Amino acid sequence: MATRADVRRIALSFPQVEESPDYFAFSVPNKGKMKGIAWVWLERLEPKKARVPNPKVLAVRVANLAQKDLILAADSRKFFTEPHYNGYPAVLVRLAEVTSADLRMLIGDAWHSQASSQLRKAMGEDGSDVAKRVTAKRAKKSASTAKRSAPRQKRA
Repeated sequence: MATRADVRRIALSFPQVEESPDYFAFSVPNKGKMKGIAWVWLERLEPKKARVPNPKVLAVRVANLAQKDLILAADSRKFFTEPHYNGYPAVLVRLAEVTSADLRMLIGDAWHSQASSQLRKAMGEDGSDVAKRVTAKRAKKSASTAKRSAPRQKRA
């Protein structure tokens, strides 16, 4: 089970990440603008009413919609989305269901997808070690899942 303290510790461990003074959100500078990497989910409790922060859920930026689909398919207990995020590269994460290690990978990917190439290069990141590890792990998991679901062929 991860906590907001874990989120804060992990997010702020990445270069130049800043926490918003207004609400629980973390961003990294890119081309003069702050780009969000993780933030508290603003849940719509009632139609046509203002959204309210849900401290049990974290929204995390992902690299693209394909990565979002992979994450959502990996574990619906941990990750979900809502119509507000349709077409937007972010997943919603139930903090009670993820580990600190899960968060480190997710936030690392988010940092890599939003940090400027100059910042990544300055930090010795050419293609993100974090992103490479996550991609390799997902590819391995996808291959083992495909292997199990593939129909068996009878030998002659």
